[in-house]
Amino acid sequence: HVQLVESGGGSVQAGGSLRLPCAAFGHTSSTKCMGWFRQAPGKEREAIATLYTGGGSTWYADSVKGRFSLRIFQESNKNTLYLQMNDLKPEDSAMYYCATGRCANGLRAAGGFDIWGQGTQVTVS
Repeated sequence: HVQLVESGGGSVQAGGSLRLPCAAFGHTSSTKCMGWFRQAPGKEREAIATLYTGGGSTWYADSVKGRFSLRIFQESNKNTLYLQMNDLKPEDSAMYYCATGRCANGLRAAGGFDIWGQGTQVTVS
């Protein structure tokens, strides 16, 4: 069993930066990928940045490419995934969710992420 704990959200002015940490506790070796998704009011949830925890590929949505980056730190039974967000724009405002799973169908398939955090709000004005 894996549990996710997110933090780091808040309000920031356009052009500013935020870093969102997500800690995965438990049987982390049972999962193969981690990532961040977001959902704005009235919109569908979208994947924005994901990676394989064993190394290899990292994927970014076009809307965040060049502005957002992922970094992962791994310990025994704990993975911490950081989403560094730079040059934030008002359209980046959303609830941000961390997720993990086995990603059997690749990093872009939301169905591969079956463990979700509770979300953290990011507001850019």
